[in-house]
Amino acid sequence: MRALLPFSYATRHLVRDVPRFLQKILGASVVVLLVFAAGAFNKGMDSLLSSSGSEKNILLLSSGSEESIERSEVDILVESLASTGIRGIQVDLGQSAVSGEVHFMGALQIMDPALNSHQVFLRGMTAAAFQVHQGVRILEGHAPKSGEVLVGVLANQTLGVSKASIGIGKKIVFEGATFTISGIFEAPGTVLESEIWMDRNDLMTLTQRDSLSCVVVRLEEKSGFGLVDLFTRQRLDLELTAIRESVYYEQISGFYKPIRAMAWMTAGLIGLGAVFGGFNMLYAAFATRIAEVATLQVIGYSRGAIFVSILQESLLATCSGTLLASMLAVLVLEGQAVNFSVGTFYLRLDLEVVTISLSTGVLLGFLGAIPPALRCLKAPLPKALRS
Repeated sequence: MRALLPFSYATRHLVRDVPRFLQKILGASVVVLLVFAAGAFNKGMDSLLSSSGSEKNILLLSSGSEESIERSEVDILVESLASTGIRGIQVDLGQSAVSGEVHFMGALQIMDPALNSHQVFLRGMTAAAFQVHQGVRILEGHAPKSGEVLVGVLANQTLGVSKASIGIGKKIVFEGATFTISGIFEAPGTVLESEIWMDRNDLMTLTQRDSLSCVVVRLEEKSGFGLVDLFTRQRLDLELTAIRESVYYEQISGFYKPIRAMAWMTAGLIGLGAVFGGFNMLYAAFATRIAEVATLQVIGYSRGAIFVSILQESLLATCSGTLLASMLAVLVLEGQAVNFSVGTFYLRLDLEVVTISLSTGVLLGFLGAIPPALRCLKAPLPKALRS
């Protein structure tokens, strides 16, 4: 018995029919690129929501509104009552870290250049918001006063405009009132970067409400949640419920699980179609080589050696497609911003996504080699030589 066939045997067969070789590469690259896209989408969204909440921050919401801050209505007095009635609150320079906030999804229009209105998340806040949201840092300008707004670094993605359009000094219109952009802030890796912050009284006046959406309490220790929960149970008249900020965003992440699963399902179905198409193409390619494979057996090559050669052909094609898909993923997918109702996230090609995608390309090569190999090797030699 002879050893393995020369590697050049596999490469000669690939380049002998260039159009078919290119079809194999293109089919593999489409499948792998879809896996890259689905993985980057899931990883980006999950990373954004998991890092947005702090375990030290507790949200005081109206009972029954645990799944949506926008639906919550909390009496404005709760802010002061929480400051005096809850122990373990973080204190900075004599000021308790308690922030009463109004959350509102509203239509906002950029004045320069004049564009159609876009939905954006608005947060009515006071200076205490910077105490509880400690990841927020003003990059340019200053905190908003009445008639001003502070915009996140990703707010332009939500609004569909350039960063220059929402620079300091630019004008925006909300509910018929004109506001001046006073500054730009960042909060890396969180949904806050897609928001626009404004004076709480301005937002309450324009939205005609006299209640808060929530009160955010920042604790000195993570273990202090029980004290906040005790406060809500003692003050039944306030009709409050307490939930960790991190848990709130975990619930939102769970809400979007079907969407993330659909992304994987879509990639899988399209990939499955490409795989079956590849099987048909390989069947056709090897149908004319049954006699050739039988001749290799006659001159001394084992079926195992021939299978390895077929596997080499398949892996060369699919790995070439995988390499092409990897290049496209880095050029096209990496760093792309995706907007959804909660905020904006970037597609992320981390180690896990890359490993899954590359493994898919290698697996396609193995699976693609099995059907044509069985077709060529299962036939008896006399019948194969006469085919």
